[in-house]
Amino acid sequence: MPEFVTLETHKDHPGVGTIALNRPPMNALNRQVQTELQAAAEEASIRDDIKAVVIYGGPKVLAAGADIKEMTDMSYADMAKVAGRLQSALGSIADIPKPTVAAITGYALGGGLEVALGADRRIAGDNAKLGVPEILLGVIPGGGGTQRLARLIGPSKAKDLVFTGRFVGADEALAIGLVDEVVAPDDVYDAAVKWAAQFENGASVALRAAKAAIDQGIEVDLASGLAIEEHVFAGLFATEDRKIGMDSFIENGPGKARFTGK
Repeated sequence: MPEFVTLETHKDHPGVGTIALNRPPMNALNRQVQTELQAAAEEASIRDDIKAVVIYGGPKVLAAGADIKEMTDMSYADMAKVAGRLQSALGSIADIPKPTVAAITGYALGGGLEVALGADRRIAGDNAKLGVPEILLGVIPGGGGTQRLARLIGPSKAKDLVFTGRFVGADEALAIGLVDEVVAPDDVYDAAVKWAAQFENGASVALRAAKAAIDQGIEVDLASGLAIEEHVFAGLFATEDRKIGMDSFIENGPGKARFTGK
């Protein structure tokens, strides 16, 4: 049984799975947490009953980074063996082929922010502090931060945050596109669940295809991205949901289809 990371479905929205971090006081992302986080992400990916995922660290903090005590005595040779594993674990939310949202209260720093960067959407409390302060330790973000941050907010703003290691508050994070919505701290989790719950009865195969097309398309030139879109679009015509959705539209109008996820 996992000790620090759990995956549970919401009592009122059974199609929404919550990956919860619980390693007080700051949810430091040690190796065990990383392993459990990746396992939870993999489970959420394959479970048919889970249609969307919330990543949450509790009411006080998402996560305040990696466990530095584990790294203090590591040599280059030591880190070279595990850096890929660390990057994969902290980026595992990005591998979930379903809508994902990070619910951020308090601090999301270093590896904690890198976990949130893997989500499709980020909702923060107005008390949130976000940043990648690794430069202050003589290193750089190693869990995907230099890459996902630059793709999300642009290279200039990403360099400012990475070079300085400074924290940004919720308002600045919203202004630069680091988060998508700011609410009262007590409302963060409910707001994230509300967003995720939109997809409980959605066309899950099409949602998976849409996510793949966008995520893969932004990594390549426009012509290649359009080819990806063409391929996944045509593939959806082999699904039951496509027929259900179109038949329902013709008979009852939009938004009334009951999809099967096949």
